[in-house]
Amino acid sequence: MTVAAAGPTTTMLAAQEPSSVEQTGLELVFIADMALKIIYFQGMITGQALSEHLCLPYFNVLERALSYLKREEYVEVTGSSGFGELAYQYSLTPKGANRAQEQIDRTAYAGPAPVTLEAYQAMVMEQAHDAERVSREEVSRAMADMVVSDATLDQVGQAVNTGRSMFLFGDPGNGKTAIAERMAELLGGYVLIPHAVVVDGQIIKVLDLQNHKPIPVPPGRIEFDRRWVLCKRPAVMVGGELTLGSLDLVYDPISKFYEAPLQMKANNGMFLIDDFGRQQVRPTDLLNRWIVPLEKRVDFLTLKTGKKIEIPFEEVIVFSTNLKPRDLVDDAFLRRIQSKINVVNPSANQFREIFKRQCEHFNIPFDQQALVYLLREHYVKQQRELRACHPRDLLRILLGIAKFLNVPPSLDTDLIDRACQSYFVDLG
Repeated sequence: MTVAAAGPTTTMLAAQEPSSVEQTGLELVFIADMALKIIYFQGMITGQALSEHLCLPYFNVLERALSYLKREEYVEVTGSSGFGELAYQYSLTPKGANRAQEQIDRTAYAGPAPVTLEAYQAMVMEQAHDAERVSREEVSRAMADMVVSDATLDQVGQAVNTGRSMFLFGDPGNGKTAIAERMAELLGGYVLIPHAVVVDGQIIKVLDLQNHKPIPVPPGRIEFDRRWVLCKRPAVMVGGELTLGSLDLVYDPISKFYEAPLQMKANNGMFLIDDFGRQQVRPTDLLNRWIVPLEKRVDFLTLKTGKKIEIPFEEVIVFSTNLKPRDLVDDAFLRRIQSKINVVNPSANQFREIFKRQCEHFNIPFDQQALVYLLREHYVKQQRELRACHPRDLLRILLGIAKFLNVPPSLDTDLIDRACQSYFVDLG
């Protein structure tokens, strides 16, 4: 079943709230030990607050864990903030404090309860976007603020519907990154992302608010598993800072749990590698890292114990570069990149439209004759190629010059010449 295009309510029903310890996929002792750590850090906590912290239901799940802890004399009820079991306040006994410290020494993770690796694998596959269709009208709407050719619109739509991998290449300044960002928007829909995943007692933190955008839960009680967070499809973007290490599990020796690698955070969404070829790692090493995931749609990560775990690789991966692809990759790798989009320089008509839009954006009166002057003096005579970013950059500089000269911003030829002299510099 695919939930990718479903609304928030339907999507959340894909992960129903567990009604027993067994349905969580976790051992009773594991849940109890997590509760112990939270009580240790909080000092005292109610059953209701503990349920909210662990994102687990109190009845039939936490109440069983707390009964176990009371029976083992790890916790005790020290008061109540109201009526009923949920209001009981729990604190640790000396024996419980020792037990909690032992657990913290193993891992200090004390956030929402994790889901199992098997549950995560199943959810990612269920939410795979392969069945989605993006129409040309949707592509046009998503890129309405850009000036691109019909051919580029078609290539973008085809690539998104292919839903695998793509190369965006071409000269710098023509909007490759902007196109990729709009591709991420075109994926659409909502996905469930877990706070964390557990495998062999090892915790992997997945939810990352820098890359994941939670959406508000609709009003009314929806009984879904709160260990999952409803988010927009992720769009993880990295540039020159990317290293091979960031594609592996990152283990914190102090807190003793893992941070999920970037490609795992991008599952069910998009992973954009911008400025490909300018990373701290050699392109060949980076590409070799992707050979198996691109071919098999799975990735293998290694725990510090040496155990390898299989993670789905269900995402659109985009390589964006202003270098020549042939200088970066060989035929074997290019074959695995399903779509290749050459983002070319704008035509004169497209440049005019971009320039006009940027004038409106910066509140500078558009003047056709001034644009003709710009193109003749600073492009044709200089044998300079048009770039989509030039209008924005030149007008931004022109604004600064006008402010410095204390004159109204306009497409005055003197201001245009000054902006071009500042922007177009021969560094040879």
